[in-house]
This record gives sequence, structure tokens and C-alpha cells, in this order.
Amino acid sequence: MKRLADVRGAGMKRLADVMHVAMNVLLVLAGLLLGLTASFFLTAVIYAKTGWEPHGLLALIINATFGFLLFGFGLAILGRLIRPKEHQFWTELMEAIRRISRGDFHVNIQPHFGDRNGSKQKKHPLHQLVIGINDMAANLKEMEELRQEFISNVSHEIGTPLTSISGFAKALKNEQLDQQQRQRYLTIIEEECARLSKLSDNLLKLAVLDSEQHPFQRSAYRLDKQLTAVILACEPQWAEKNIEMDVDAQAIMIAADEMLMSQVWMNLIHNAIKFTPDGGSISVAMSRSGDSVLVCIADSGAGIAEADLPRIFERFYKADKSRTRTAGGSGLGLSIVQKIVEMHQGSIAVSSKPGAGTQFTVTLPLESKR
Repeated sequence: MKRLADVRGAGMKRLADVMHVAMNVLLVLAGLLLGLTASFFLTAVIYAKTGWEPHGLLALIINATFGFLLFGFGLAILGRLIRPKEHQFWTELMEAIRRISRGDFHVNIQPHFGDRNGSKQKKHPLHQLVIGINDMAANLKEMEELRQEFISNVSHEIGTPLTSISGFAKALKNEQLDQQQRQRYLTIIEEECARLSKLSDNLLKLAVLDSEQHPFQRSAYRLDKQLTAVILACEPQWAEKNIEMDVDAQAIMIAADEMLMSQVWMNLIHNAIKFTPDGGSISVAMSRSGDSVLVCIADSGAGIAEADLPRIFERFYKADKSRTRTAGGSGLGLSIVQKIVEMHQGSIAVSSKPGAGTQFTVTLPLESKR
């Protein structure tokens, strides 16, 4: 049905184009006929006034020449009427391009010149140019807003630990501090420095991944062994919180960048441990689905509100500001995960409800699509 509709649509478009050309030809012919008719009657009046009766062939040539002159004169008058609108159109277009070049993306050109005879069904060829420039300005505006938001978030994330470091460093100058307070302040400074270092590393990773300059080396390896190794590497964290770890991993080979994918599993499992309460549980399940492999990592934490789910992979976005602050998160981990998964032509989805935990599902092709 869809293909039939597409065929009908294409046929209607071709018919409209043919009708448009035919209408233009008829208008030109009508203009020529009008000019020749006017020439015939005007020359007849001239001949009657002067009493001159030229030969038939000469009279035909005079009528035709005079008729073409009248036709050209009529076109010149129409051109004079249309040219101001055309000049206004190009002036607005150039001004819009200048504004975009200066960083002003609040541009929306009204394609009034692109409408022929006031009809929105018959667009001037330049109408598409106007639409393209408006779309470009809108996209650049969106990118600029994202850039400004990104800079604001980075400044905030860097400013907060720097303020803590500065404040506690000044407090350490107080010679009356006892050793216990001094050690506590030094520990806070150390933690804030570690947080800054981690933020810097994550920003560098994102910059490299975005530029696609990261060495991307696919190789075949056992995904179940990689997941098991990452879970065992995180054992001190989940054992400290008495978290029950349930792992169900089939023996599956995958073609991927082993180092990058290790970062994916590390970030997701660390997230699960971070937001799972003491005595909670985490499950890691892996299964084959056609030409893909599905990895599900679910925790029994507090969950994520439905309003926050669409933005969970945005850089620096935190669904629970207070909770991620105390846990030391920067809001970049899931962005890195999504970027790496997309580099492997895969996808990542999240499902969660407040009080019911959170589940991340990573889908990856078993073989390279490159």
C-alpha cells in the first residue's frame, strides 16, 4: 500500500511539473499572440493615416517585428514590477547569511518571494534554498545552545571541588586544628582531587571518541569471559555493600574493540553498585538474539523517575543530584557508554521505575557490520 501511494505521489508530481511547463508555454504563446494582434491593428491604423499600402510580405514582416517589440516591452514592464521583490529577497538572504557568520542563529527567512502568484502550491526554485538556510540556522542554534550548556556544566563540575579544596586548604592553616580534623580535611581534599582527575579523564575520553581518532581495533573474543572478569574486578565494591551478584552468561564470541567494551561494562556495573543499597541485588544476564547479543544489567536500587529517563544519556545530566553528588558521579559515564555502543553499531536502552530498580540493556551485533 505504501509503495502504491509513493508511486501515485510520484506520478502526481510529474503530472504537476508537466502542467506547470505547459502553462508557462501557453502564457508565452498568449503574450506573443497578444503582441502580434496589437501590432496588426496598430499598423492598420498607421497605414490608413499615411495612405501607404506595403506589399503583403513586407507588411507581414513589419507586423511580426512590431509585435515582438511589443511583447519584449511588456516583459520589460513586468520585470520592473517583479525586480523590487527579487531585490528584497536577495537582500534578506544575504543579511541572514551575514548574521549566521557572526554567530547569530536566530534567523528565519520568510520565503514570500518563493511563492508564485501568492500560491503556496507553486514554489519558486529558490524556495528550497530558503528552507535549507532556515534549517541550517536552526541546527546551528541548537548546537550552540548545547555547547553553552556543556561549558556551563563543566564549569560547575570543576568549580565545586575547587571551592572545597580551597576552603579546606585555608582551614588547614589554622594551627589550633587537632590531628583528627586535619586528617579529615586532607581526606576531603584528596577525594576532591581524585574527582577532578576522573572528570578530566572522562572529558578527554569523550573528546577523543567524538573526534573518532580513538584507535578502533576489532577482534574476536569471548564476551562472557570479559563480563566475568569485570564483575570480579568490582568484587571489593559489591562485597563491601553485601550485594548479591547473580550472573547468567552464555559462552558467546563477539567481534568488538575489547578495551572499549570493557569500559562499557565497568561503567554500567559501577553504576549498578553505586545505586544499589546495602543488602540489595544485581543481575547480569547475557543471551543471543538472532545476529545480536543482549546484555542486561539490572539492580534493585531506588530507580529513576519516568521524566528523567529520556535524558539519562545526556552529558552531565543527573537524575538525582544529591545522590550522585555523594556518590561522586559527574554525569559522563552513561554518555561514554552510549558513544562506545553506537561506535559498534549497537544500541542501549534503559527501563526503570521509582522503587523498582533500573535495568540497562545493551544490544550488539555478533559480527562487524563494517
